[in-house]
Amino acid sequence: MGDRTIIIVGGGLGGLTAALALLRQGIKVTVLEQAEELRELGAGVQLSPNGTRVLSHLGLDDAMNAVSVAPQAKEIRLWNSGETWPLFDLGATAIAEFGHPYLMFHRGDLQMLLARAVLAASPSAIRLGAKVTDIIDDGQAPTAVLTDGERVSGLALVGADGIHSRVRSALFGDSRPSFTGCVAWRGTVASRSLPDRLSRAVGTNWVGPGRHVVTYPLRCGELINFVGVVERDAWETESWTARGDRADCAADFAGWHEDVHALIENIEVHYRWALMSRPPIKQWSRGNIVLIGDAAHPMLPFMAQGAVMAIEDGMILARCFSHFASDPEKAIASFKAARIERANRCVELADRNRLLFHNERLFDREDAHRYVTSQWNEEKVRERYDWLFRYDAVGCSI
Repeated sequence: MGDRTIIIVGGGLGGLTAALALLRQGIKVTVLEQAEELRELGAGVQLSPNGTRVLSHLGLDDAMNAVSVAPQAKEIRLWNSGETWPLFDLGATAIAEFGHPYLMFHRGDLQMLLARAVLAASPSAIRLGAKVTDIIDDGQAPTAVLTDGERVSGLALVGADGIHSRVRSALFGDSRPSFTGCVAWRGTVASRSLPDRLSRAVGTNWVGPGRHVVTYPLRCGELINFVGVVERDAWETESWTARGDRADCAADFAGWHEDVHALIENIEVHYRWALMSRPPIKQWSRGNIVLIGDAAHPMLPFMAQGAVMAIEDGMILARCFSHFASDPEKAIASFKAARIERANRCVELADRNRLLFHNERLFDREDAHRYVTSQWNEEKVRERYDWLFRYDAVGCSI
């Protein structure tokens, strides 16, 4: 491996997007992924037009269309009555307005299509079973140290290794993310086990006091993704992700509409995980080492933008390295200037959305109606999302 190679630690959505975008720019990459094999793990992920614009530019339209769902709309439903309000028109109107579709994926499908594209461009670009235990920064060629002692060096090193980032710890010291006070139930439901009204090509946000539920279709409509977020005082389970019990999940949503319980009853495996966060930071790099995605800006899943921000990061990073090919520190500085304010704004707004979705005014049906119509009218929705969806990571200035 030559010293012009860029090392990417982590083969998730951000790391793979960065790898593919760099390869498309003619830049060599090595992705160090600790998993022993690439498997279709995870549950649902939503990509708004600012994300699909990037993947379309990378030549992935056909691959995306083969495994995704293009929903016709998103809607808000009230926790106990099921009353429904429109949120977005995500059909032809959205494509006409933003230029690219809003798509819903199984995370594993999206990760695999990115991995296949990377390997098609460079068959040796992804190294599996490559767990990074340390980072050495000598001010010249940053080096990742693997569990067997092997050292992998390159022109620059990208930490795309998530909220528990080893790269971040090496740069800035150990610090644990904090528990947000929210626990999420997640799972998938086979669409064939549900009535037609619950398996439509529509994303639904159920809002209620102290908790909310998000559902949407995956895998060309074969599955329905379920995420139910509940406020808790503490997280006492040793693992951040653990299997849960159907009865416990149902109890957390006692009194909620029968449609929510129909979904809970048919979830294949109930998982619980603690939602963790860090306060926004403005220091994403040191020397020729830079953080992207959740390693730099982990966010609550209340704007459906965590994956999209990582994908945007990958594209902008590649453009900066292409533009400043002989000066990695300048490339990294340009990347940070383009990304920090936008990503951190999204972190803060996602946190605020918890209060929006869980508001106590939703207890009373009459007041809930006033609250929903005031908070999810067209003007409010555009204020929250237009700046996100219109962003062009492919063509914006860097």
